[in-house]
Amino acid sequence: MNTESSSFVVSTFYKFVELADAETLRAKIFKVCVQQKIKGTVLLAHEGINATIAGSRSAIDKFYEFIKSVSELSSIEFKESLASSSPFKKLKVKVRKEIVTFKQKLNMQATGTYLDAQGWDEMLRQKKTLVIDARNDYEVIFGTFKDAVDPKTRNFTDLPEWVERNLSDIDRNQPIAMFCTGGIRCEKSTAYMRQIGFKNVYHLKGGILQYLETTKNMNKMWQGKCFVFDDRIALDSDLEAI
Repeated sequence: MNTESSSFVVSTFYKFVELADAETLRAKIFKVCVQQKIKGTVLLAHEGINATIAGSRSAIDKFYEFIKSVSELSSIEFKESLASSSPFKKLKVKVRKEIVTFKQKLNMQATGTYLDAQGWDEMLRQKKTLVIDARNDYEVIFGTFKDAVDPKTRNFTDLPEWVERNLSDIDRNQPIAMFCTGGIRCEKSTAYMRQIGFKNVYHLKGGILQYLETTKNMNKMWQGKCFVFDDRIALDSDLEAI
C-alpha cells in the first residue's frame, strides 16, 4: 500500500454491547467528527455501534481517543485502510433499532467461534466444512473465498429464509464457516445458526478486510476483489482501491 499517496485513513469498526443512552452518545460522536472533519457513517443502537469513517491520520487518532474514553467501547478494535481521497462525501451519525438489520431476535452472547486468518485457511481446506458467504449477491460478484457457497441474497435479512430452504435437512453437527466484509454480519448470522441448532459454527474474525490485511492472500484462498460500501467500490488483496 502506498502510504505516500494515501492521505486519508479509512477506519471500520463495530461492537455489540449494550448502550443505555445511544442518543446522547450520538451527539458526542457527531461533535467529535465535525471538529476533526471526519466523514462517513456511524450507526448506534441499544445493541452497539457499527461504523466506517475517514479522515486524516491525526483526526482518526483523535476520534479513537474519544471512543476509548467511553467505557462500553474502550476495548473496540479498528480495521484500517488508506485512500488518496475521502471515500465519503457526508457525515451521518444515526440511532437505529439495529446496527445491522437482520430482523431476528438473537442472543448476541452466543455467536460462532472466532477463527483468525490461519485458522480460517485451515478450516477452508477441510472438505467437510460448509463455507457460507454471508454477504449479498452484488458483493459476491467482485470476489469470494474458494469453494464458498453464495446464497444469492439481495439483503442480509433474506439469509434466514435461504438457510431454512437449503439447510433444514443437513446434520446439525456439520461444521459451518461464515464470513462477511468486516465481521459484523457474521456475528448475527452465526448467532442465528446456533439458535436454530447448529453446533459447530465458526466465523472469520474481522472479516475479509482483516484477513487480507493479515495474510496479503499469500495462500490464495481469497479470489477476486472485496466490495466495500463507499466510493472506492472494491479493494484488492493489498486493500488498494481498484
